[in-house]
Amino acid sequence: MSKGFTADDVSAQTGRTFLVTGANAGIGFETAKVLAARGAHVAMACRDAVRAEAAMDRIRADTPNAELSFQPLDLADLDQVREAAAAVLAGPRVDVLINNAGVMIPPKTLTKQGYELQFGVNHLGTFAFTGLVHGHVEDRIVNTASLAHKGGTIDFSDLAATRSYHKLPRYQMSKLANLLHMFELDRRLSAAGRATQAIGCHPGVAITELTRHLPFPLRGMTPLATPFFNSAAQGAWPTLQAATGAHVQGGDYLGPQGLGEVSGRSGPARATRTARDPKLARELWERSVELTGVDPGI
Repeated sequence: MSKGFTADDVSAQTGRTFLVTGANAGIGFETAKVLAARGAHVAMACRDAVRAEAAMDRIRADTPNAELSFQPLDLADLDQVREAAAAVLAGPRVDVLINNAGVMIPPKTLTKQGYELQFGVNHLGTFAFTGLVHGHVEDRIVNTASLAHKGGTIDFSDLAATRSYHKLPRYQMSKLANLLHMFELDRRLSAAGRATQAIGCHPGVAITELTRHLPFPLRGMTPLATPFFNSAAQGAWPTLQAATGAHVQGGDYLGPQGLGEVSGRSGPARATRTARDPKLARELWERSVELTGVDPGI
């Protein structure tokens, strides 16, 4: 395995607060577990209180003195996003916001406000939540993207997927949006003289709950392919590096260092030219403000 960052490289985080969206399962859970073990306070922002409590119990089984809290957050409902943001703003400052929550290739579903679920949760909900709380975040804002962004295009003519819905292209679009958002957010934070930085990451190909919507033949092959992919714990390494790495800078993008960025330890990853297009990022930012009603003010 090539040199790179793993969970073993996460330094002590005592006294620091991390807000992790989607922290009850998969990569979000593994991220929260490591951070708690290093002494951080981890606020687990999840839709389901029962699943969040169960996740906290699992973390405490390994780290009995873990500092954990639950923050209700449903990214598929912009009204609830505002309520969650208000609760965060009323509490202590956050050192790192980790935007991890997401959905992957579900059947066509709409958010409460009528947006296609993948774009609505993965991008619009994340954009709105980040836009509301960014001033409360001291150090870093981490956006979780995907290798899938490389096939993505932003269909501004049909953002809500009212004319057609093909789940993989819509997932690719949402993950491209995550990176465009990250790069534009970092540019704006820097221009505003803020110390807070935005950083991107992707888990490679990790076996997590997100695979539940794969077509049956592929879902059935997942156990056979497991040796070639990252576990959820390994898939969390880029997130952990983005959130805690000592030499990480704003605008960095991190992912696995193995062949094709599919698996392995974490280090620099490759974002497409489209993902780094500032003109496209500005247009997406402006449209996102219109669609969510949230203007981050930077």
